[in-house]
Amino acid sequence: MSEVPITPEGLEAVEREHQDLTTRKRPEIVSKIKAARELGDLSENFEYHAAKNEQGMMEARIRELEAIIKNHVLIDNVATNGEVGMGSTVRFAEHGDDGDVEETYRIVGPAEADPKAGRVSFESAVGKALIGHRVGDVVRVDTPGGAYSIRITAVE
Repeated sequence: MSEVPITPEGLEAVEREHQDLTTRKRPEIVSKIKAARELGDLSENFEYHAAKNEQGMMEARIRELEAIIKNHVLIDNVATNGEVGMGSTVRFAEHGDDGDVEETYRIVGPAEADPKAGRVSFESAVGKALIGHRVGDVVRVDTPGGAYSIRITAVE
């Protein structure tokens, strides 16, 4: 895995999730598997198969988190002179049918992107469009569903 850009807060969240999965969740699943195994015939044991499936998904997530932790590169707030950069929090207005709709996003690495929580990856359409621009700039965002314009109202 190559370098994983991530903010200090994102790295903390990844480390917390890893800690929770390895110290709390993993032993819980092992107990579920043990209890299901004691029920007898494993070929028709739904509880056993469900627990094994859950274990597989959890172990994959643990490996993913470990790779992020191992290969992380911290993103500091690199916005200079009011320019949008990785780590910047950007407020912008998108012109809609009901007037301007204002949104705020923080530009982060792909490992911690969550648009519903206000974090977009610098690799996303919005992230790519915003990087390098300043307050007052009107920026074109190209998406598979079409293009639209936004106006940057603040950079923090």
